[in-house]
Amino acid sequence: MLLKDIRDYQILFLSLFLILGIGTRDWTLRPELIAVAIATCVSTQWLLSRVKSCRDAIYRVCTSQELLANDTGQKTNLRSALITALGLSLLLRADDWTTMALAGFVAIASKFVFKVGDKHFFNPANAGIICALLLTPNAWVSPGQWGDDWWYGLLFAGTGGMILKRVGRWDTTAAFLLTYAFMEAIRNMMLGWTWDVYWHRLMSGSLLLFALFMVTDPRSIPNARIARVIWAMCIAILTFILRNYFFVSTAVFWALFALAPLTILLDTFWKAPRFSWGMGSGEWGMGSG
Repeated sequence: MLLKDIRDYQILFLSLFLILGIGTRDWTLRPELIAVAIATCVSTQWLLSRVKSCRDAIYRVCTSQELLANDTGQKTNLRSALITALGLSLLLRADDWTTMALAGFVAIASKFVFKVGDKHFFNPANAGIICALLLTPNAWVSPGQWGDDWWYGLLFAGTGGMILKRVGRWDTTAAFLLTYAFMEAIRNMMLGWTWDVYWHRLMSGSLLLFALFMVTDPRSIPNARIARVIWAMCIAILTFILRNYFFVSTAVFWALFALAPLTILLDTFWKAPRFSWGMGSGEWGMGSG
């Protein structure tokens, strides 16, 4: 039976990745931290959505506008909270449950706080990860947790490709990966390294997971295609610089966080409709909202 909402596929795929990571990579994941991430994200989404609905209702009453029910949207929003929780569980490691709770709260709250018009510009899961890394002493990300086994890459490409085809965001992934791969190739030739080193640096499960499932969130990235391509190329360039010249192992996450506000600037230069459920089958991206 086919699932009707594309986000249901993402929930299914991310859950599969989590099970695979625990079963095949021997991750030291604590089930209670996964439960904390899910409970925090879902409850925060529900609470802040209720607050927003009440605020909007009061505004409509004060301005004599018609009050409309939004029960369907409220129910749908909880899917994105679950996606964010699964993304945090896949990427973030913590020694204490309060750290995971903080990451989950900030991830969801960022969608309601950091907005221009009706659009948030921080990827929720990415915002939660960066906040945990900055504000707590016991949070970390392990970019090499997937190793470089080729079958992980095929799995990510196959599942991510199916979704990207539905939402039309292949351009973002392609721009990011091609730009990053080109810069790594130039560096590899300049240093005289063998191509085995080059492919080892590219065939990273975490890099593909980021490119296919996080940098493609259509609700927080630029709306126009040309803007998305430029934005993704900028993230790839900054990732390359941070990784190779500042030796930041988590460069992709810092690059995405640092350049997230660029989305708003690019949207002002290239006008295009914002991604909505009417344009696809649902919100997409690890931490979509």
